[in-house]
Amino acid sequence: MSVTQQQVLDALAKVTSPRGVALTEAGVLSAIAVTDGKVFFSINVDAHEARAWEDVRARAESAVRAIPGVATAMIALTAERKPGSAPPPPPRRPAGGVPPASAHRHPPQPPGGSPMSRQAQIPGVAAVIAVASGKGGVGKSTTALNLALGLRDLGLKVGLLDADIYGPSMPRLTGIRNKPELTDDKKMIPIERFGLSIMSIGFLVEEDTAMIWRGPMVMSAITQMLRDVLWGTLDVLVVDMPPGTGDAQLTLAQNVPLKGAVIISTPQDLSLIDARRGLAMFKKVNVPVLGIVENMSYFQCPHCGERSDIFGHGGARHEAERLGVPFLGEVPLHIAIRTTSDSGNPVVVSEPDGPHAAIYRAIGQKVRDQLQGAIAAA
Repeated sequence: MSVTQQQVLDALAKVTSPRGVALTEAGVLSAIAVTDGKVFFSINVDAHEARAWEDVRARAESAVRAIPGVATAMIALTAERKPGSAPPPPPRRPAGGVPPASAHRHPPQPPGGSPMSRQAQIPGVAAVIAVASGKGGVGKSTTALNLALGLRDLGLKVGLLDADIYGPSMPRLTGIRNKPELTDDKKMIPIERFGLSIMSIGFLVEEDTAMIWRGPMVMSAITQMLRDVLWGTLDVLVVDMPPGTGDAQLTLAQNVPLKGAVIISTPQDLSLIDARRGLAMFKKVNVPVLGIVENMSYFQCPHCGERSDIFGHGGARHEAERLGVPFLGEVPLHIAIRTTSDSGNPVVVSEPDGPHAAIYRAIGQKVRDQLQGAIAAA
C-alpha cells in the first residue's frame, strides 16, 4: 500500500502541541518526505520550548508509524534559538560575589544530566567500535567493510552499520540493492551479505537522493539505526562513521558505550592533521583509540611491481608513535582494492588468499586482541 503525504498530515492533525493546537496548524512542521513507506520530517521549535515538545515528537512518531503501509518513520525535533534571543542567564551570585556552597558540590549539568548518562548497551551486541577519519576521501568505508570481513575471518560474529547519512557507501561496496524487511513490531532486519549483518541509510533511500537534513535529523536517524534494528547476537558491531567530528560522532558516543575507535588516514600531512582532530575528539568523550590505519600507504604497480610513495609514506605510523596509540597497519593503493570495491565484491571476499586480504585480517587481529576482554565478558 502506497502512503501519501496527505495521510501523514491527517495523522498529525490528531496530535496536539503543548498549547493544544493541532500539530498541522502550529507552524512547526518541515516539508514531509514520503518514499516507499518511509516518512521523514522534522518539528522545528524554539530552543527554550524544546523540552515541552519532546512528548509531542514521540506522539507524532507513533501516529505516523500507525498508518498502514508505513515501514519507517524518522522524526527529529529541531530546537533553534530565535535571532536576538539569549540563553537563560546564569544564577545570580549573592552579595560579595561568592558563589553559594552548593555550586561547588553540584557543578552545572546539561539538561537531562551528562550526555554520556544516556548510554545504553545494544541488546546482544558485545562491542561497538567506530571507524572514523577527520576528512573524506581517505578510503574509510572500504577499510571499514574489509576490517569487518577480517574480523569475521577470525571467527567473530560481526555487524556493520553505515552511519554516513549524507554519503552512504555500503550499498555500492556490498552490491546490496534490496530493502530491509520489518518485524511485526516494526524493527528493521539487517541484510545478510558475506556473513555480515549490514544496515545503511542507503538501503532506505535511492542512491541519487540528496539527504538535506539538519543535525537533529541526522542524530535521530543514527539513533534509530542503532536501536530500531534487530541486530541479534554479535561479537562486534563496526560503525562506518561520516568524516569529521560533528553530530554523528557525538550521537554515537552518547548513545552507546563504544569499546574503541579506529582512525583512518593517508600518509600526507593534510590528512594527518584531520586524523589528529578525530583522535582528539574520541579522547575527549572517553572512547579508547584502538589505533591508526595508514590507507593508500604506497602504490605498487600491478605490471612491474615497482613501489611508489605517491602520498609520502609512514606518516600515520609516526603520528601513532607520537600520540602513543597503536599503529594497526598499512594498506596499499592498489587497483584490485578499488575495482573489487566498485563492483560490490570486496577484496577480502573476492581474493581471500591474496596479500590485501591478509593485510586486513592482520589489522582485524590487532583490533580483536584489544576487544577480547569485552567480547569474553559479553
